[in-house]
Amino acid sequence: MENSAVPTGLFSFQFSFQEKVSFHSNPKECSNYHTIALISHTSKVMLKIFQARLQQYVNGELPDVQAGFRKGRGTRDQIANIRWIMEKAKEFQKNIYFCFTDYAKAFDCVDHNKLWKILKEMGIPNHLTCPLRNLYAGQEATLRTGHGTTDWFQIGKVVHQRCILSPSLFNLYADYIMRNAGLEETQAGIKIAGRNINNLRYLDDTTLMAESDEELQSLLMKVKEESEKLGLKLNIQKTNIMASGSITSWEIDGETVEAVSDFYFLGLQNHCRCGDCSHEIKRPFLLGRKVMTNLDGIFKDITLSTKVHLVKAMVFPVVMYGCESWTVRKAECRRIDAFELWCWRRLLRVPWTARRSNQSILKENSPGCSLEGILLKLKL
Repeated sequence: MENSAVPTGLFSFQFSFQEKVSFHSNPKECSNYHTIALISHTSKVMLKIFQARLQQYVNGELPDVQAGFRKGRGTRDQIANIRWIMEKAKEFQKNIYFCFTDYAKAFDCVDHNKLWKILKEMGIPNHLTCPLRNLYAGQEATLRTGHGTTDWFQIGKVVHQRCILSPSLFNLYADYIMRNAGLEETQAGIKIAGRNINNLRYLDDTTLMAESDEELQSLLMKVKEESEKLGLKLNIQKTNIMASGSITSWEIDGETVEAVSDFYFLGLQNHCRCGDCSHEIKRPFLLGRKVMTNLDGIFKDITLSTKVHLVKAMVFPVVMYGCESWTVRKAECRRIDAFELWCWRRLLRVPWTARRSNQSILKENSPGCSLEGILLKLKL
């Protein structure tokens, strides 16, 4: 099937449907719902094949500032880049201005006809784009209400949530916007090793950077204008600006772009005037404690070695997320050691009031590499 379908593109994706699912706490709010695609296993196998063949073209088109769903890249890289820039700005006493942009329903607003045009312009061969057209061709939807369902209607937008191809397709769609916005040619940005950098991206999470308020606003307006041409709209309420110096809020189309002193970027908090991250290290330990507490019910009926593996697989990654960019001092090392020992004592149900040394706790659990050792490995 692969040898005949992939070169010709004559493969029809059937037996898939989409469902609206709420990913937020309030299911009564329509804007909290997103479409996910439920695709047959046969189609998933073919999509995996197409994704592997499409990836070589995607890697050739995307710039190195895009880290979303690319081999050897990830959220940690962009988090480290942002923090490194902040630290250097503080060290050299320079003002750096950031704009963290957010699209409203990014995946839901990708226009199919414009997507096929972009793929053609980027040189994606027909034997790969034809199956993609088949995947999205003839899509229909209906709305279910308290009074029944509506008539079926055609869908001309959306890249499927939870589909293996969607991140690559959206990356190409978003990169086309940035190219047309002229971000590579403009002089606005910050100079690093003789190179001008004005944006860092992870899928639809884009951070614009400049050395002045005016340059940053110019970059944002260019991106906004080109995005609207392709059907994507900036969510101004979730778009924020931040600076190492003074900055005031902006007004764009009657909406306020809020100036903030800290911002959660890819899950971690960044402060504009703090080059260090001592304030942020506290948060992952609180999250780790919450995960550890939630595991109490599971720990009752499993062996000790399984408990240790669960802690190392489910608790430690939460704590260590983004640790590559941490500046670890003696106080942070003590906090790391204290958290690890708290985990092992809770696992053994040994209270702090019990007269047991830390060495005896570690010997009984035999955890292997310590949490501090894991941190050092990740930072290398």
